Amino acid sequence: MKCPKCHELEDKVIDSRLIREGEVIRRRRLCLGCGYRYTTYEEVVRSGLRVVKRNGVTEEFKRSKIQVGIQKSCEKRPVSEDQINAAVDQIVKELETEYEKEVPSMEIGNKIMRHLEHLDEVAFVRFASVYRRYRDINQFLSEVESLIERE
Repeated sequence: MKCPKCHELEDKVIDSRLIREGEVIRRRRLCLGCGYRYTTYEEVVRSGLRVVKRNGVTEEFKRSKIQVGIQKSCEKRPVSEDQINAAVDQIVKELETEYEKEVPSMEIGNKIMRHLEHLDEVAFVRFASVYRRYRDINQFLSEVESLIERE
């Protein structure tokens, strides 16, 4: 592994830990050239899951899009970064288990909404308002009323 500071190729692993329920290995490394300590992450690269959009176009699945969508929905809400990461991890795990090559974008959105509903109701409504493309306030109110009824 090349040192990010001096570009030396020789290093020493000083600590390894499993994270994300054993899906990723976090390694602390020490550069033998300059003594700089840095972290690397190692994970299995799965075959490329593709997303089938509403208009039929397919694109590469990107975990970061789920992360950003949830973060925006949870902005200024009492939801920690760890909770967001756990939700993203669970959603990705579910998708990779249920779909081999292609996943409909609607299924991704539905899974995000199911997780947000349990995480934070305001974040759920924020995400749903964008995802479901509400045309007017009545559609929005209908969603809030159904959320209240489920309590």
